[in-house]
Amino acid sequence: MSKERMVQGVVLAHGTMAQGLVDAVARISGVTDEALVAITNNGKSPDILEAELGAFVGNGPVIIFTDLPSGSCAVAARVCCRAGGEEAIISGVNLPVLLDFVFHRDLPLPDLVPRLLSKGREGMSSVPDFSGSDTP
Repeated sequence: MSKERMVQGVVLAHGTMAQGLVDAVARISGVTDEALVAITNNGKSPDILEAELGAFVGNGPVIIFTDLPSGSCAVAARVCCRAGGEEAIISGVNLPVLLDFVFHRDLPLPDLVPRLLSKGREGMSSVPDFSGSDTP
């Protein structure tokens, strides 16, 4: 994929979460080339949120990363992506997902999205490890 066709990432979240994640990714990765943009829903009507997000949709491949699979951020993402262009929505965003994204955004969406979903799941763990436990 050429540089101009690299996937744009938009982190859309409640409060200051989006800006915090984008800032953390830049500090850890050193990638500061607008690979990720942060949008908050703070004080915004659904129409304003959709307008802000709509500026990124339809301009090439984009992944919208939302904090939750429902709520104002997810609804705005779904409304903006309903035309079915070169967009994908990933909900439950975390730092491992975004770090992998900035280094692999040259991949086409059908390859990139499953990769990111896998990285997000792999990025979660517990101490002690209860993942193999028989406890409900």
